Amino acid sequence: MKFILAFLSSLSVRIKNKIHPKSELDLLIENGLKVGKNFNFFNSHIDYGHAWLIEIGDDVTITNSSILAHDASTKLYFGKSKIGKVTIGNRVFIGFGSIILCNVTIGDDVIVAAGSVVTKSIPSGSVVAGCPATVIGSTTDFINKHQANLQAKPVYDTYWPQKTHYQKEKIRSELSVSHGYDE
Repeated sequence: MKFILAFLSSLSVRIKNKIHPKSELDLLIENGLKVGKNFNFFNSHIDYGHAWLIEIGDDVTITNSSILAHDASTKLYFGKSKIGKVTIGNRVFIGFGSIILCNVTIGDDVIVAAGSVVTKSIPSGSVVAGCPATVIGSTTDFINKHQANLQAKPVYDTYWPQKTHYQKEKIRSELSVSHGYDE
């Protein structure tokens, strides 16, 4: 009887989702994920089964990354998975291909460089990189450096799909010496 009720419940959810489809983010929030204002979530994975252990602040961008609130490496040996909260502060950028592991707090105003593996908590105002991620500088220094670069480096004001072949070749040539910026 329990099996039949579970099956009917699952079927009901699937039918409901076909009629009124929900985004992945909507489903994660239904499962307990807490997110602040202006949350940008691009092609990333957030631990659905443990979403209720994850809190994300305001003005956060996560790009092609994973956030895990569990670690099943202990399951084979003990029959139990390790779980832990993940808290991400305000004004945080998590770069492409990064992994945030369970039991981690990322403070406010943090930049996590592409490909980083965050295994320990990160203090506010830090730029981190690597595997495992370590502090490589402060967010203030990062901002000041790029603010100065914006005065000296080229800034391209058109979105790349609208750039002509000539514009792309010109940019490619200009960037062979150093980086620039695109709006």
